[in-house]
Amino acid sequence: MSKQKEELEHRLKLRNVQLSDYDDIRELMTLIYEQKGMAYTRQELKNQIKAFPEGQICIEDNGKVVAVALSVVVEYSQFGDSHTYDEITGFGKFDTHNLENGDTLYGTDVFVHPEYRGLRLGRRLYDARKELCENLNLRSIIAGGRIPGYSKYAEQMTPRKYIDLVKNKEIYDPVLSFQLANEFHVRKVITKYLPEDKDSKAFATLLEWNNIYYEKDEKLIGNSKSIVRLGLVQWKMRRFKDVDDLMQQVEFFVDTVSGYKSDFCLLPEFFNAPLLADFNDMDASEAIRNLADYTEEVLSRMRDLALSYNVNIIAGSMPEYDGKKLRNVSYLCRRDGTIDKQYKLHITPDEQAYWGLQGGNGISVFDTDAGRIGILICYDVEFPELGRILAEQEMDILFVPFWTDTKNAYLRVSTCAKARAVENECYVAITGSVGNLPRVENMDIQHSQAAIYSPSDFSFPHDAVIAEASLNTETTIVADVDLDLLTKLRKMGSVRNLAQRRLDLYSIQWKRN
Repeated sequence: MSKQKEELEHRLKLRNVQLSDYDDIRELMTLIYEQKGMAYTRQELKNQIKAFPEGQICIEDNGKVVAVALSVVVEYSQFGDSHTYDEITGFGKFDTHNLENGDTLYGTDVFVHPEYRGLRLGRRLYDARKELCENLNLRSIIAGGRIPGYSKYAEQMTPRKYIDLVKNKEIYDPVLSFQLANEFHVRKVITKYLPEDKDSKAFATLLEWNNIYYEKDEKLIGNSKSIVRLGLVQWKMRRFKDVDDLMQQVEFFVDTVSGYKSDFCLLPEFFNAPLLADFNDMDASEAIRNLADYTEEVLSRMRDLALSYNVNIIAGSMPEYDGKKLRNVSYLCRRDGTIDKQYKLHITPDEQAYWGLQGGNGISVFDTDAGRIGILICYDVEFPELGRILAEQEMDILFVPFWTDTKNAYLRVSTCAKARAVENECYVAITGSVGNLPRVENMDIQHSQAAIYSPSDFSFPHDAVIAEASLNTETTIVADVDLDLLTKLRKMGSVRNLAQRRLDLYSIQWKRN
């Protein structure tokens, strides 16, 4: 192997700084901060390593240190946003380090050998810092950032205007542009942070990166779930002689998905429609109102199943009639015994014409022990405004019980459900009924393919489908969804549909309480 080839080969290694690295680090700092007198002494580096060895990180190339990131853990409230570099670092001694009560990883310095800046070693160091912040369960990373390009514009604009132009990529700043690209945001402009920094005119940016996985009060039991198991029932329409017969079939499926330790069991819209057979001699509108007489009993028994099988049940939907209004309602029966409900808001032309159904007037996100959920019944999922309103209330999972008779009707529901998952950065679970109900008016044929959809990004399945049932077959789906991936997507996704809405141009307003 030629000497020239040997010189071109790199052997990069990310590791913690050791005191034996001092000569390399001093040489590196002297090269970078030649006119600023900012190289640490050997004793200062020794103090930093002793105080927080895990926080001092470097990258070596063939044994020589070429990039360094130094940090300390502090209780940030003790210093506040108006601190100086000397105050928060203890004049470089790092005696401000407080791992026991600290909540913030404070980045004191990052420097990369000029000859290695094309290798993006700074990004590797920042990623290592983020990993450290997450593993230590710290709230955020904060750093005071130089703005060395500001000296060229100081007579033309304020630091705030300069920062705004850097954000908009009208101006490139060698430090700030890099930090913004690494998901830091500017909290404020601080003065006299480094008085000797002439290029920045002694100004600095106070930068922050938020740890989206931070847990303030970690409990030993009863913590919020990150992995949630969904159980979907693709229900076959068949004749049932009475409510007991119906509930025996319901219990079979609840037992099935509960046996796999599911957190949720989703049933289809109008899963109790087979009981309409008892009213075949009536007009369709009269028959559906008689079916509503069973709803209270079915709900009571559904709540008991949720308790006894330890699973949250989204009880498809059932008709509700109060003597004045006929509505379509889905009940959430939590496994702690509490109940909530969501009315169908949009009524199809057939539902209005045959039955006289009316839409509800409210929409809610429901808290559960396995995430914040929303429910949209069938046709409602075809209206994107509803999903967005739920997403604005931090919904994690959208459940869509549906009933469709034909393939084109099913495709409307399923296609819109996929869109809701992408645009609202959430999971969407849909299920319907299969089979036939001869001689039951307006409920005679069914078409369904239950599914769980995800957003479309690298952390999710390549086709954004978590699971999918066999077409038109009675079956169940049991699959896991990861709520932490949603948190990551909303902060660091390839695109960020919620965060990047142009709220200066448009918004959605709910008109009724």
